[in-house]
Amino acid sequence: MNVDARTAAHARLEEEHEALMQFLYLAPVGLVQTSVDGEIAMINPISAQLLMPLVADGDLHNLFEALRDVAPELRHLCAMFARPSGMVCDGMQIHLTQAAQADGRRPQVLSLSLLKLDATRLMAVLQDVTEQVRRERQLRQNDAWLSALLTSITDYALVGLDRDGRVAGWNETIGRVTGHSHAVVGSPYSVFYPADATTPEHVQDRLVEADRNGWSLDEGPRLRADGSAFWASAMISPLPDRDAAACDPADPADPAYCMVLRDISDKREAIEKRRKSVFADHLTGVANRRAFFEAAELELARSRTRPRPTALILIDADHFKAINDRHGHPGGDAVLRHLGALLATTFRQVDVVARVGGEEFAVLLPSSTLEEAAAVAERLRRLVAARPAPFDGATIPFTVSAGVAVCDGGQLGLDALMKRADRALYAAKAAGRDRVELAAEAAR
Repeated sequence: MNVDARTAAHARLEEEHEALMQFLYLAPVGLVQTSVDGEIAMINPISAQLLMPLVADGDLHNLFEALRDVAPELRHLCAMFARPSGMVCDGMQIHLTQAAQADGRRPQVLSLSLLKLDATRLMAVLQDVTEQVRRERQLRQNDAWLSALLTSITDYALVGLDRDGRVAGWNETIGRVTGHSHAVVGSPYSVFYPADATTPEHVQDRLVEADRNGWSLDEGPRLRADGSAFWASAMISPLPDRDAAACDPADPADPAYCMVLRDISDKREAIEKRRKSVFADHLTGVANRRAFFEAAELELARSRTRPRPTALILIDADHFKAINDRHGHPGGDAVLRHLGALLATTFRQVDVVARVGGEEFAVLLPSSTLEEAAAVAERLRRLVAARPAPFDGATIPFTVSAGVAVCDGGQLGLDALMKRADRALYAAKAAGRDRVELAAEAAR
């Protein structure tokens, strides 16, 4: 190739590079190119706008570090991705706290897709999907309702409930699915739930939601009369004629709601797989930030309608950086997995246990006082200290610190409750770690 041809080829390459850079900078989504370690090589303005509020010192140089507190599993996902190229994650939803937003809006949701280009490079695509998530949540509820109505039902119980959610009468379908006899009449419908899977307040919440929306649906573990467990969906709907003349308002046992209890044990594996892919932290198996924020916002909204205490515990693995420095990231991952398992066995089914940061976990405890939450946090602290994490044929001893706060009704938001618990957690660390500290006063 002569000099003129080389010059022309070089000019074309420069033009193509310039066109590519213009596309990257003007693209309607956030684009970030990084090394496999997350070091940023190129970032467009939309990505910078989305990521900068997450970086305390304004030094936006590593994607993994910028997202460490809101997507702690990202580095692990990339490290575990063995193929030379391909999609590491597609549309991962990342929930941000209000503290990460200057305008004080409700928590924002980002979508992250991460593509491994080759052995040395990654390309990330970021989008603000806050409104899309809100619409999808409503669609999921509608789809679940339609599925409950249209799916071929082979095994179901049709349960009449009175105005307080008590079983108003017995029929053969109740006996067939749950094994309960006529003696179940008068019991709250929570008789079909494991003891730690709901609360008296949640029983009433679902009736309120059924009144407001026309129905209320949930899925999860249920119990038969003999104590055996099965997986079921339960849809509660208000009876359309409950206020008509045929419904005696003087009789509190007169049916006011209908609950359809379906045994879907055969679908449990598929349901759990789908749930974990969306709502579980990939490393520890507990809930992820998305699941935590959705559940916490719903619970606090319920507590504003029907006041009851709602407790929050923030838990942090002590000296975690030292653990990583000594044992490497595999050792740190082993500690986090072990902590996740201990958390799952310590708290109730109704509690929301989630990983919300690198080594930080949160537990939301519905209908729990500050003292009750503090007691279970102390039980966890002692359990962790007594059970080192198994790793590479040996064990890694570690401890945790915890901060506990409570909302006793009122108009408190999730961000304010988390700040109060975070201050208590900071006090626990400042006092020497391996301890539980309570917020100075109940949050209202």
